[in-house]
Amino acid sequence: MDDRILFHQYDSSPFSEKVRIAFGIKGLTWYAVDQPVIMPKPDLTCLTGGYRRIPVMQIGADVYCDSQIILRELERRFPEPSLLVGDDAGLSFGLGFWCDRPVFQAAVAVIFGGLGETVDEAFKKDREALTGRPFDTEALARAAPLMAEQLRAHCAILEQQLSDGRDWLLGARPGLADAQAYYNLWFVRSFYAAGAGPIDSMQKVVEWEQRVRAIGHGRREEMSREDAVEIARAAQPEEGGATDAAEPNGLEIGDRVQVCADDYGRDPIVGTLAGSSAHEICVLRRDDRVGDVVVHLPRAGFGVKRVETDT
Repeated sequence: MDDRILFHQYDSSPFSEKVRIAFGIKGLTWYAVDQPVIMPKPDLTCLTGGYRRIPVMQIGADVYCDSQIILRELERRFPEPSLLVGDDAGLSFGLGFWCDRPVFQAAVAVIFGGLGETVDEAFKKDREALTGRPFDTEALARAAPLMAEQLRAHCAILEQQLSDGRDWLLGARPGLADAQAYYNLWFVRSFYAAGAGPIDSMQKVVEWEQRVRAIGHGRREEMSREDAVEIARAAQPEEGGATDAAEPNGLEIGDRVQVCADDYGRDPIVGTLAGSSAHEICVLRRDDRVGDVVVHLPRAGFGVKRVETDT
């Protein structure tokens, strides 16, 4: 069995940076499978069944979509050192929703509102298709001052947490909370390395940022997209989980289902239910290029329903 971590990403992806820091915390070796920033992404969507967002983690013929489920799977497969530190038994996953939605939205407006008309037209059209909304740089520019205030308010929450002199957000060593809270600040810094005022006004946050950055990304190797596809084709997915007895809508293993995100990038993934829990939905699907794969998606932030056919 090929159990290498294949990480479909691109270097400027903020959500990929979140996971890269987790690789660093755990000291893992991983293989960067660089994907295009914009569509088409044929060597990704053949694995995912249409899901186009980055990052995606692949281990053999198991494909993990969304940083939420990637981080859960890393913790399951590589429990030491744990991403959950101190008394954190899982609330850092909830913290991720704060970082992934309102904090991310503030960071996006600050970045692209500042870039204005310099944003590449192909990128704008791609993100319009992804979100289903116009990529209006003028509107972003108008929103940027307000969102800078919002970003500062979010940073102030971190500043308050760090105000007792601790090095890390939730314990004596870095953990998932640090990776979750860091990546949006990294994203802003990627465009404004100096003078990111909403961040720089928080001295404890700036010092903490430097400590998180120093963690690094573990041991990175490179792999081509073609080799990643071949690995999936040569492998078989792990056996699926049991039916969730508390499944709210009575889904059962073997049901034909469709899963899609509830915010943006709502490309549906259709296949056979292979496992479910409160945290995860697993969909078995077949593709001409890769054979059988199981696509793993989070339950939080995604919707699942029965369907009759693949269409």
